[in-house]
Amino acid sequence: MLKHIARHATRLATATLLAGAAMVPTAAQAQGDLLVAPTRVILDGRRGAQVVLSNIGSEEATYRIGLVLRRMGPDGNLVEVSNEEANALEQAALSMVRYAPRRIKLPPGQPQSVRIAARPATDLPDGEYRVHLSFKAIPKPRPAVSDGAPAEGLSVKLIPIYGVTIPLIVRHGQVEAQAALQDLRVLQTGDGRPVLTFAIDRSGDASTFGDLVAVPARGEPMFLARGVAVYTELDRRLVTVVLDEEQAAALRGPVRLEYREPPERGGDVIASIEADLG
Repeated sequence: MLKHIARHATRLATATLLAGAAMVPTAAQAQGDLLVAPTRVILDGRRGAQVVLSNIGSEEATYRIGLVLRRMGPDGNLVEVSNEEANALEQAALSMVRYAPRRIKLPPGQPQSVRIAARPATDLPDGEYRVHLSFKAIPKPRPAVSDGAPAEGLSVKLIPIYGVTIPLIVRHGQVEAQAALQDLRVLQTGDGRPVLTFAIDRSGDASTFGDLVAVPARGEPMFLARGVAVYTELDRRLVTVVLDEEQAAALRGPVRLEYREPPERGGDVIASIEADLG
């Protein structure tokens, strides 16, 4: 079903993915002084995996590790779901994923691995199950400092807590997915910025994940966004990509938009659409 395409050594132009930009992963993801790699883990229940944490700051830091639930909305944004609101698939995912350690202290420049495994129940139905692994910084206690001025009312100092969350996907048994691209258009936002809009339709019992590449009739292919996922709770995801002037000019006329597997998975085309964008 998937057609193999040749890899081109071309200029890569990257735009902003307006909807769901926070969830677009790269090979490594950083927040505060924490670097996490990889940013997406797939388990098949037979072998485990590791996620490497690195402290890129100048001070020792401590992180709490846990499992959280996220659901994707039609615009690609992820919404937190409490354990009490979890459906059967989410409850099964929480119960089967194992990880260690639960807490990590990282000196500067010292990486450490978190081991992850899945233990599906023997009667678990075939399907894809997903949780998200969360890494949250534990703030260091700070001594109270008085400036000598008399206190008036209540004084509160807010300390930001940085964290990174990555998806853990367990694929059990035979699962597959199909995707199609629909409704490809170029529009103008209220402030005059050109945007490329389209929908990714997904079917089957697995999620899809890939890069968006525009191929003009004349000119070189352009990478528009990397690591775009459509999770199993969605049949359709709406995508808006903000274009710069050069990209908007290159996409005038006949264009083919491709949704490709990431290069490390072969770069095959998952779905494509052709349109004349004027």
